[in-house]
Amino acid sequence: MDRSPIARRPPLPLLAALLLAAPALPPPALAEPLPAASSGQISLSRTERHLEATGDPVWELALLIPGQPPRRFDALVGRAARQAADRHQLGSQAPLPKGRYRISELSEIPSGDNPELGRLHWIGLEPLFATARRGLGIHHDPSAGLGRRSGTDGCIGLIQGNDLVTLVDLVRRSGMRELDVRD
Repeated sequence: MDRSPIARRPPLPLLAALLLAAPALPPPALAEPLPAASSGQISLSRTERHLEATGDPVWELALLIPGQPPRRFDALVGRAARQAADRHQLGSQAPLPKGRYRISELSEIPSGDNPELGRLHWIGLEPLFATARRGLGIHHDPSAGLGRRSGTDGCIGLIQGNDLVTLVDLVRRSGMRELDVRD
């Protein structure tokens, strides 16, 4: 039996309380300009772990910033049953295609938007290669491990909302501009 923190999620009311207590960042502009690029790296890789309740494969978003310890965030990418689907097909609910992506924006998610995007922030991603996939980004996955809505429609959904707050801050301060999806 997997004894990782992923398999032992706190009850939903506790998760909701933790997310509501997340520190708020100052509201950015709709499409906030990003600082100059840095030498840091962001990568996304599939792990061998799965969410116990839903079978979703857990992916790892890793940040390497010179002079700082590595940071790692657990994420869901696509839907559990769509992991082997065509990753270049629009609407496939498959994980992002392998390759490099430009971080295009950091913005807050308006309260009226799709609740599956979470309530916090959006980090826009643009593929730097030919693909039919569009509208990709990094957001919180509020349904992670909670049934058929667990997973994303193809974006990177961080399992913990507070991780997204930390990630947005690190991207802002470091000036990282690209993500490498390695699978």
